[in-house]
Amino acid sequence: MSTSGTVRTGTAGWVFEPWRGTFFPAGLVQKKELAYAASHLTGIEINATFRANQKPASFLKWAGETPEGFQFSIKGPQLVTHIKRLKNCAEPLTNFFASGPLALGDRLGPFVWQLPPNLAYDAASFSAFLELLPRDIESYLALAGKADGAKQEPYLDATGVGKIRHAIEPRHPSFDKAEVNALLTRHNVARVIADTVENPARELTADFAYCRLQGPARPDAAGYGEADIADWARTIGGWRDGGRDVYAYFVHEDKLHAPANATALRKALGISLPTD
Repeated sequence: MSTSGTVRTGTAGWVFEPWRGTFFPAGLVQKKELAYAASHLTGIEINATFRANQKPASFLKWAGETPEGFQFSIKGPQLVTHIKRLKNCAEPLTNFFASGPLALGDRLGPFVWQLPPNLAYDAASFSAFLELLPRDIESYLALAGKADGAKQEPYLDATGVGKIRHAIEPRHPSFDKAEVNALLTRHNVARVIADTVENPARELTADFAYCRLQGPARPDAAGYGEADIADWARTIGGWRDGGRDVYAYFVHEDKLHAPANATALRKALGISLPTD
């Protein structure tokens, strides 16, 4: 019998002004918002890394404000995905991995790479990019250790870090082919499940699942209702019971209700927290 996986539900980021007085209690100081969010959610996707590499001190601080079992996913830098467009990106990848994500320790979850909507599938560059991604601590340290230490010493302390995982979100229709999923499966990279009208598929390409829920995937949807949450709970529960870890983030346009949706999904899956 397979061991059940772990499900983490949350949001993309935690700094959002309209959450103040709705999700966050009125009067809560901003420096305590992450700790509050982490007491109600079980995962958060860090988006600041998309814009620029962060410092080890920031990762250490974030990890220290979250409870045991909580994990962060880390969004890969736009320099790799949107500027280099996956080509000739070995150096920025090296500098990114050396910048401090390991400082999260056991709070480190998957890295997620969101591709620009106008980036079409190119077998050579896509395959080469997947080959560059570190699969375990050993390959991570080998790559990060090559970083230029002139600006910042590479952070190579992997204490507490578990699995090194990657998810990727292609957004151009040319990626909708079997060979792409086969390539992702070969590298154990999860194809992001977006739950949109354009990308409704729930295809699994790795030993874990990664959802960036932006739907629901129907034209008339105004947000996630009770029936949508129940449907996702059934689907994710099946993946979990089959042995997969699942990361499910609500990142849709209705961001105001993302924390409530993540909490509702967590509870529908039978996951309780001390704050409940």
